[in-house]
Amino acid sequence: MVKIIGLTGGIGSGKTTVANEFASHGIPVYITDQEAKKLMQSDAVLNQIREEFGESVFENDVLIRERLSEIVFNNTIKLAKLNSIVHPAVKQHFKQWLLEHQKDSFIIYESAILFESGSYKDCDFIINVVTPLEIRIERVISRDKTTRNKVLERMKNQWNDEDKSSKSDFIIDNSSVEALKLGIVKILNFLGIKQMNS
Repeated sequence: MVKIIGLTGGIGSGKTTVANEFASHGIPVYITDQEAKKLMQSDAVLNQIREEFGESVFENDVLIRERLSEIVFNNTIKLAKLNSIVHPAVKQHFKQWLLEHQKDSFIIYESAILFESGSYKDCDFIINVVTPLEIRIERVISRDKTTRNKVLERMKNQWNDEDKSSKSDFIIDNSSVEALKLGIVKILNFLGIKQMNS
């Protein structure tokens, strides 16, 4: 039976880079944020968002994600409501995706909120990606064209590295390309996964 490897890490830690490295070794990867964005375009999810948040987050019948983000950013009640719409849709989609990968030995389930959402309970192993704080902040500012204060605010909504690492089976240091690759090789060796591009 396929084993689920949960992959998480704080914002800007480089989870997607790590996920892509595992994918390069032939391991199927499910990236929750990407799938959530797709699912938020489905009629079922859009109807629930419209019902909860109104027409102000739509323009010409298209969801404006930035407006939705502004509403939920500092409002834990509204954020919880959005999560209660999106998370079940992602969970159901992942179940279907998992059925397609039953012949694989392992799959990667990447989620920024693996612990916060409770999804870690469904994983056989958990990897936490850690990166020095300043590198993370610089990455997110560059990627999202945002400010330092906004990045720090987003970080406050996530578990810290210490808490995540204490509940993880593996830690990957992503402070450099060399450290990242070394961490991945160690995990592949431990799991007995053949390296496809070593």
